[in-house]
Amino acid sequence: MNYDVIVVGSGAIAGSIAYELASRQLKVCRLGRLDRSNAASKAAGAMNGCFGEVTSGLVASDYGKLKLRMDRIAKDRWSIWAQRLVASSGDTRPLFTAKGTHVILNTAGMAAVDSGNYDAIESTLREYNEPYEVVDPQSIKGMKANDLVRSLQGLYISEEHALNSHILLEMLDAAFLREGGEIVDNNVKCVLTENGAVTGVETVDGVRFTADKVVIAAGVQSLDILSDQLSIVQKIPPLFAGHGVSVLLKVKNPDELPTSVIRTPNRAFACGLHCVPRGDGVLYVGATNLLSNQPHAYATVATIQFLVECAYNQINVDLFESEVLAIQVGNRPISADGFPLIGECGIDGLWLVTGTYRDGLHQSPLLADYAANALMGLPNLEIDLGDFTPIRRPLIGLDRDMTILEAAQQTAAMGYECLWNIRPGWSELIHECLLNKYRAQVESIDATYTPPPDLVAFSCHDEQITKRLRDYYSCWRK
Repeated sequence: MNYDVIVVGSGAIAGSIAYELASRQLKVCRLGRLDRSNAASKAAGAMNGCFGEVTSGLVASDYGKLKLRMDRIAKDRWSIWAQRLVASSGDTRPLFTAKGTHVILNTAGMAAVDSGNYDAIESTLREYNEPYEVVDPQSIKGMKANDLVRSLQGLYISEEHALNSHILLEMLDAAFLREGGEIVDNNVKCVLTENGAVTGVETVDGVRFTADKVVIAAGVQSLDILSDQLSIVQKIPPLFAGHGVSVLLKVKNPDELPTSVIRTPNRAFACGLHCVPRGDGVLYVGATNLLSNQPHAYATVATIQFLVECAYNQINVDLFESEVLAIQVGNRPISADGFPLIGECGIDGLWLVTGTYRDGLHQSPLLADYAANALMGLPNLEIDLGDFTPIRRPLIGLDRDMTILEAAQQTAAMGYECLWNIRPGWSELIHECLLNKYRAQVESIDATYTPPPDLVAFSCHDEQITKRLRDYYSCWRK
């Protein structure tokens, strides 16, 4: 059981890297449970969201702009990538399920968040000379919002589609196997090393596989595999779980199913409300995002209620009568500074590709090519991701004051999306209280380093998040 490369993980990133390496005639083994329980890829809406994911905070830093470049390059690769997967797998099922993306600005959100991010999307589209058009939200097929939260403006981004994540994962499995790869339906416990170099991995039941190169792309659990390599792990931004819930609905009238993605700008620490047609009268609706120290396996009643109420109020009131086919739970990998972990990490031949938050599935064709080139000693001419090397000091996105302000505004946005009704004057009081709370939290974590807004907010309720942030920061203050 000796291989050129071992890839750890079974999601979209791991599957794409393993397939790319096998297609280049390397002997590759991919290890990871095929049930993919609670993995981000399985529950994803699988939007090719590049410009639709833009926020004012993203484009405010050089690292955020680098992430945007990654998204742009990945977006341009999906057409050829999909053709390759069909050819390699022999699976001719339609992969794409939605044509284009409609971004709507409605009254369910908060002006500082929704309008700010909507404007950022449109200005970035213009900056990159990306085709789009302004549309009347009432003309969008599948839209029939509650008048209390009616849409005011709309954009149509014609080149941002969506695909069926379940079919994608099945295609990646089949394509990899037909290119000569091997899949082991088991999780990895640890990596094996000798004299500072990787020699392979050991599974949870004690079976060893050897290779000179190992890529860990196991999502939020990637660093757990390195838990016995403390001198290395303590210098890598810790990963937290962005627990997300989505639902698959069987609509009452399939003829009214939208043909495009319909979404709001990112809000309330999540990827906005969005729906994606899956065909045969099925509509994907997502997604929530609650940060925690450990992955979650199940959805709460409160989360499901919030999601479906948002769906039938903001998208189409007729969804109230739709049938729930499935409740999906995934855990996005979120790093302590909010940026990806991509590159070799302290042991010769050992690579990490994770921490991609909401972008992993979309970026998977780019990450596969980038990792394969690096592992084979080939140059990556189109983009340099050296800034995202795993062993690093915390990267700075927003400064401390802007981070605290963003955390307060995004928290308040949750209330507006729940249609809270507060008396005049209370919003200012709530905002001031949140600012004070989050400033105290930030200062209690570290005097210099500041985590991203979502981690600021959620660390207030999770001491383990706070502790892991402090430990990571203290390592870089020594």
